[in-house]
Amino acid sequence: YPKSKSEEATELAIKVGYRHIDGAYLYGNEAEVGRAIHKKIADGTIRREDLFLTGKLWSTFHRPYLVQKGLQRSLEALNMKYLDLFLIHVPVELQPSEDLLPVDKDGNYLYSNTDIRETWEAMEQCKDAGLVKSIGVSNFNRRQLELILKKSGLKYKPVCNQ
Repeated sequence: YPKSKSEEATELAIKVGYRHIDGAYLYGNEAEVGRAIHKKIADGTIRREDLFLTGKLWSTFHRPYLVQKGLQRSLEALNMKYLDLFLIHVPVELQPSEDLLPVDKDGNYLYSNTDIRETWEAMEQCKDAGLVKSIGVSNFNRRQLELILKKSGLKYKPVCNQ
């Protein structure tokens, strides 16, 4: 889907009744989606509380000190104060980078290995800070999900595995 069509498509979706917007940093269209949402709020079609906005933490932001930074990038692009649902996009970490898919000189992905439970704790802090209403995961297998569910000191269970 061309990024240039994201704004138009989101406006049309809201106009015809869609109320769940499933987005992600990876998609690279959050600014366009945010503009469309704000247009529909401004013209009286919807209120922010009528929408359910989902966002996803990208793999280059898994380190705990980067989780809220990754979320803030999405919130700023969308021009929103909070997300209804924030998911860990995939249970695979890439090295922190401004590139979505950091690679070495030979084109191999640069993986990293932060414990997903530490990433989850930072997700919980985003919820406690009021930046997200709910937190969950995406593309996790049973073993990966159980790492979180059996984590010592778990504050919030993932509300979903998309």
